Amino acid sequence: MRNMSFALTTAQVLDQSKDVTRRMGWLKLKPGDMIQPVKKCMGLKPGEKIEKLGPPVRVVSVHREPLRAITDDAKKYGRHECVREGFGHLSPCQFVNMFCDTHKGCTPDTVITRIEFAYEAMP
Repeated sequence: MRNMSFALTTAQVLDQSKDVTRRMGWLKLKPGDMIQPVKKCMGLKPGEKIEKLGPPVRVVSVHREPLRAITDDAKKYGRHECVREGFGHLSPCQFVNMFCDTHKGCTPDTVITRIEFAYEAMP
């Protein structure tokens, strides 16, 4: 099972209000796969440990789309996606700009991986 960092949306994962994430890469992911949400998994300093954010989540759907898809249909698709991403306070345009600013080499035309996931019941 792979770890997935949610450094920018830790609170939204903890309160389970986030169920969609967009990523560069993650091309081999498929529905049914399990992912362990973590606060941070790269760039850990010596002695730092990976901090799990609850139990694993199950991937519901995966597809590739240009990042700008959420601004192409901002009212119907984009606004709803910003909320599902945990950024309900941002407009679709602001979300795209933030994503590009935090992902080196990304532009609105970059094809990214949209991942929908579900929280599993606690064992």
